[in-house]
Parts: sequence; C-alpha cells; structure tokens
Amino acid sequence: MKPQYLLSSFSIFLLFLHCTNTFAQSPAAAPAQAPAVVASPPAATPTQAAAPHGITNVTKILEKAGHFTILIRLLRSTQEESHLFSALNDSSTGLTIFAPTDSAFSELKSGTLNTLSDGDKSELVKFHVVPTFLSTSQFQTVSNPLGTWAGTGSRLPLNVTSYPNSVNITTGLTNTSLSGTVYTDNHLAIYKIEKVLLPKDIFASNAPAPAPAAPAPEKPTKAVPAANVESPVAPVHISRAVWFMHNNVVGSDGIVAAAVFAL
Repeated sequence: MKPQYLLSSFSIFLLFLHCTNTFAQSPAAAPAQAPAVVASPPAATPTQAAAPHGITNVTKILEKAGHFTILIRLLRSTQEESHLFSALNDSSTGLTIFAPTDSAFSELKSGTLNTLSDGDKSELVKFHVVPTFLSTSQFQTVSNPLGTWAGTGSRLPLNVTSYPNSVNITTGLTNTSLSGTVYTDNHLAIYKIEKVLLPKDIFASNAPAPAPAAPAPEKPTKAVPAANVESPVAPVHISRAVWFMHNNVVGSDGIVAAAVFAL
C-alpha cells in the first residue's frame, strides 16, 4: 500500500514538473503583430518640385549687395521679379541685367517714377534686361543696338561700346558706364551702373513740347488810294457863255483880255 502511494505521488510530481516546463516555454500568445513597414519619404510639394536646385534669385543677390532698394521695389511692384525667376529657370541663353543703384535713381527729377504708369514702370525695368548672358569680354563683339526685354527699334535703342578698361552704354537720353560686377555665374550677369537707362519710348514722349512759335505780326495793309472819280460836270449852257463874252471881254484895242465862263 505504501509503495503504491509513493509511486502515485511521484507520478503527480513528474506531471507537475512537465506542466510547469510547458507553461514556461510557451508563454501566453501575444496579439498578432502586423509586419513592419518601412516609411517612405514624403512626396515633394509642387513648390519644391518647381524649384530645381541652383535657381538664382535676383532680388536676393541685390539685397545682399546693398544699395539697390529702389530697383528691388520696382522688380516686385511690376511682377518682373517672378518673370526673372521663370526666365532663369527656363532659358538656356541666360540673362544680363544692368542694375542702377539708389544714387542713380536719386539723380532723376523728383517724382519721375510716380508719374509713370504701371506699364511704363514695367517697360523701364525690362529695358535694363538683355535676354542673353554677356561677360565683360563679350561686349567687344556684340552687335548694336542690343535687344532688351522691352524690345528693339528706334524708340528703344541701347548701344554698347567696349574700351580696354570700360564699357559705355548709351540710349539717346542716357550715357553711362559699367561701374562694377554685382554677380556672374556664366548664366546670369548683373552689372552695376550709376545712371538709370532712360528709353526714348517713355521719356522722349514725356518731355514738354516746345512752345508754339508766336505768329508773325501781320503787315499793315497799305491803303489803296481811292480812284479819282471826277465829279460829273454840270452841263454848260453855251448860249449864256457866248453872250457873257460878247458883252464883257472885248477891250478897246479889239483883243480879248479874259474869258469867264459861268457854270
């Protein structure tokens, strides 16, 4: 009896150890986990996609250089800032900009810019932009007149003359020279000038017209002498004259001394 009891107790003990090991090796099943997913980078926004690396911002360059606040204001108010940005992105020929300093604008007659229409302001800015990249050495071989964003023709002349140590620019109303290089990267060149380039198309037509010449004084009209019109002669009665002579003009010597005709 006692051996059977011991055997049963031992069997129960072995069963307990087996179950303990089983539970230790097999913990409670955790909830199933989804397979890990590697996060992809966020898609580029349209603004980022539209601005490729290396695009040049003209106004940022001018701000960094200093002394171009009026030109920057004109670029922004006329929307030419955006036009320049797009052109530098799309153009394969590059751009050249003649940038007047603040002191150049101060030489204009007071209120000049305020008298211009929005269209004229835009044309003034475009007149300072050549639609191709020009290094200082290339000014020696360009053909005049230079074409600008404002156009070409007799009303928009822009002529460049290169000398060993300078480059001269004339418009028919402005005569100035390049006074320095603000920026160049073989696609964009910005040159500093000390006078605003005035196109004839805007400023020649705005010049006050000369006063009309005073009319020449009229020459006094020479009086034409009235024609001598003889008064009609009253008819003479011959019979009375003959009678008067017969009675009054015969002298003692028989010679006629006088004759008076009664009218």
